[in-house]
Formats: sequence, C-alpha cells, structure tokens
Amino acid sequence: MNNDMYIRMTETKISKLIPRLAIPTIITMLVTSIYNMADTFFVSQIGTSASAAVGINFSLMAMIQAIGFTLGMGSGNYVSRSLGNQDSEGAHRAAATAFFTALILGGSLSIIGLLNLDKFVRILGATPTIVPYAKDYAKYILIGTPYMCCAFVLNNLHRSQGNAFYSMLGLVTGGILNMILDPILIFKFNMGISGAAIATIFSQFISFGILFFMSQKNKKNVTIKISKFTFKPWVYKEIFKAGLPSLSRQGLASMAAVALNVCASPFGDAAIAAMSITVRIMLFINSSLIGFGQGFQPVCGYNYGAKKYERVLEAYYFCLKVGVILLTILGVLCFTFAPEIISLFRKEDLEVIEIGTIALRYQCLTLPIQASIVMANMLTQSIGYGFWATLVAMGRQGIFLIPALFILPNMYGIRGLQYCQPLADICTFIVGLLVVKKVIKDLKIKMMEENF
Repeated sequence: MNNDMYIRMTETKISKLIPRLAIPTIITMLVTSIYNMADTFFVSQIGTSASAAVGINFSLMAMIQAIGFTLGMGSGNYVSRSLGNQDSEGAHRAAATAFFTALILGGSLSIIGLLNLDKFVRILGATPTIVPYAKDYAKYILIGTPYMCCAFVLNNLHRSQGNAFYSMLGLVTGGILNMILDPILIFKFNMGISGAAIATIFSQFISFGILFFMSQKNKKNVTIKISKFTFKPWVYKEIFKAGLPSLSRQGLASMAAVALNVCASPFGDAAIAAMSITVRIMLFINSSLIGFGQGFQPVCGYNYGAKKYERVLEAYYFCLKVGVILLTILGVLCFTFAPEIISLFRKEDLEVIEIGTIALRYQCLTLPIQASIVMANMLTQSIGYGFWATLVAMGRQGIFLIPALFILPNMYGIRGLQYCQPLADICTFIVGLLVVKKVIKDLKIKMMEENF
C-alpha cells in the first residue's frame, strides 16, 4: 500500500487536489479529441462521402471505447475504493482481469468485423456511396481493436490510482503522432482515407506501449500480472457493477451513432457528414469537462472507501460549479462562431455548413446543463451506485436520444434531426437531478452514522 498516495488523496485540500489530478486528464482528453477531429478534418478534404465515412466508423470507435471504458472504469473505480480500504490484493486482481478480458473481447470484435466487413459497415449506416470509403477505414481500425481496448483499460487504471500524468503521457504522445501522420499518409503518400486509419492504429499502438510500460515500471502501483487474472464471479461482479454505466453510455453511444447515421441518410451524404462533424465538435467541447471529472473520480473513490463522506460531497459541489462555468463560456463562443467552425471542415459544401451550423447551435443551448449530467454520472459511478449511474448514463444517448431520432425527423424533417440531442439533454438533466438528490441524502446519512 502506498501510504503517501493514501494521505494525499484523503487529506489534501479539494480545491488543490482535483485540479492537480485533472490538468493531465484534461490535456489527455483534449488531445484525444483533437486527433479524433484531425481524422475528420483531413479526410473531409477528400470529399463529403469520405467525411461521412469517418462518421460511420465513429460507431465502431464507440464499440471499442465501450469495451475499454466498461472494463477500465469498472476496474479503476474498484481499484480506487480497494486502495482507499487498503485492499491491495483485490486491486491487483481486478486490474489484471479487466486487462486480459479487454484483450479477448477486442480480439473477438476484430475477427468478426474483418470476416464480415461489407455487411458490418452497412449495419453501421453506410450508404452505397459511402461503403467503399467506410470499408477502407474500418479494416485497419479493426486490426488495432485488441490493443486499443487494452489501452483504454490501462488509461483508466492509471487515473484511478492518482497517476494521471502516466495516462497523459501515453495518450498525448499517440495523439500528437496521429496528427503528424494524418496529412503525410493521406496526401503525401496518396493513401486517402486508409492513411487516416493507419495513422490512427499506429499512434494507438504507441500509446498502448507507453501505458503498459508505465503500469509495470513502478511496483508501488497496481501492475498487470497474468497470475492475477481470474474468472471468479466476485471480480466480474465488482468490475461490472461500476463499469455498467460506462457500458450503457458507450454502448448506447455506439447504437445512437448508428441510429443517427440511419436517420440522417434519407437527407443525403451532406446530412450524415454535417451531423458527424457536429458530434466531433461537441465531443471536443465536452472532453474538457470529462477530463476535469476524471480528476474528480479517484478522489471520490478513495475518500468514499476511506469513509470520508464529507470530502466526497465537497469534491462533487466543487466540480459541478467549475463545470457549469466552463461549459457556459464554451457554449457562448461555439454558438457565436458556429458557421466558421463547421466551414473549417467542409468549406466547399454549403449544405454541410448550413445543416451543421443549426445542429451545433441547438446543442450549444443545452451545454451548461451537461455539467450536471456528467458529474451526476461520475459521482454515482465512483461510489458504487451502479444502477443509478447506469440510469443517468443511459439517458443522454439511449433512453431519450434513440427514440427521438426515430420520431422527430419523421415529424419535422431535417430540423427534427437537429432537435434530438438537445431534447435528450434536457430529459437526462431532470433524471440526473433526481438521482443526485437521493445520493446526497444517502451520503449525509452515512456522515451522521460515522459521527455517532
């Protein structure tokens, strides 16, 4: 047990501790979002159908993230609570089990996708004009799927132990490399959309290598050992109890991405491209908040495990306040410059700019309330309230968004498509408020019991 880490996580002033942990994760999330946007930006120069193909494959990336984040967040939150409770053995078993399970599941997705590539991209929502581009991109991403899943697990395990710098080093290195390779492979070597995919899987492999090396280097940390890998039910129960919200969020994000592509296809490739670009921009904006929230999670898990419930509440309120202010500022800026932002990707296609600008502005209107949604999800997930965390996670990109996608466009056409995400945000915000009210009440009861 690393006593210095325990003391730091349970005694340092919240307003200093969370920013210190959050800065590396914010940088990591921003760089990750930038290099995801880099693929969209450079591929968009090829044409509208190629740009739409990146949007189609966003569904595949969401599947990979669903595996990695489910196992990574699930094991990471359990590791935080275990270390806070000074249970080193449980932490090691959870980490190893999550890592090797991700490797197995990632390999299975890779094999299934490659053997059924044409059918696979069509299921993801590719139109006949998009299919060739989508296949060229997807085949390389599927090759890198196993180690990409494992990289997400390692990333979350580092953060859960308060080692956000290691996470930042691995992902930022890969992100910068990806942005350098994109234009070289796409344009200089005339590889087109395949070049973007190759740049992605190569940079992801470098990230994985760094994260794995760092996890094994410092023996004071939880390391990955095959001897700790177990199929025991209690390990998976703990992982999935905390990881189910991530599975719901990322799994439904993948389903929602497919639904968005399918529902946008009647309006043409320009609609698919515009909505894809809008999604990437909003992910970039939200990445700063998610990065800040990921600095909150290990603090929350450690202190909940150490029964310091007042610090859990203090950390939640601090992050909520910062999140609302941050997203309000970003929302105003993005709303004001929406046409210019969209035109950066497809300045030659006025239809893409028009559709994307309206969609982006609608989503900017609900940005501030997303701080409440994200923090409600992270609070409940970090302290093991799996059901409530899952409920909040399922709202924004599942319970409310997917039905809206199949109803509103039929009623209001392209405008209905643009209404869907803001409406889902409002509904999820209401659910999140009710959930947080219950959790805060439970934490206050625990505080009273501890005082007596």
